[in-house]
Amino acid sequence: MVTIVNRAREVAETVTDPELPMLTLADLGVLRGVEVGADGTVVVTLTPTYSGCPAMAEMRSDVHRKLTGAGYPDVEVRTALHPPWSSDWITERGRRKLAEHGISPPGEAPAAAGPVPLTLAPPPRRIACPHCGSAETEELSRFSATACKALRRCTACAEPFEHIKEI
Repeated sequence: MVTIVNRAREVAETVTDPELPMLTLADLGVLRGVEVGADGTVVVTLTPTYSGCPAMAEMRSDVHRKLTGAGYPDVEVRTALHPPWSSDWITERGRRKLAEHGISPPGEAPAAAGPVPLTLAPPPRRIACPHCGSAETEELSRFSATACKALRRCTACAEPFEHIKEI
């Protein structure tokens, strides 16, 4: 038997990310929870990829619109900043979809030793090209179309690609 909360979660899980439309918010790990209050209000919790993410307003609006369109009249979308989002929360399905669309998925996020990790040198990890698989790639820009992506180029096949940064 499908409960109200399970059905509401199924609906919320279909909302796609406005900046990475091949991913759902669930694939991205941004959808943190769906609950139904005693008064019947569906409460959805989202955690942004970073606190200044400009796509959050669109995500909240899309979740609200999708749930009200599915027949839930009272919907509340909350933002939770703790725990902070980690690129480790991207699902295997999400990582596969990123690679299929020419975007290099992140590796394992660095362990934070304190509240704000300090990196004085670029990470030694090699980023594989999503087009040809070569690890011979270079960073062209630390930022790409969004702050959570970097622009890279493969020196083997010369194709540019975006890489989701490890956070």
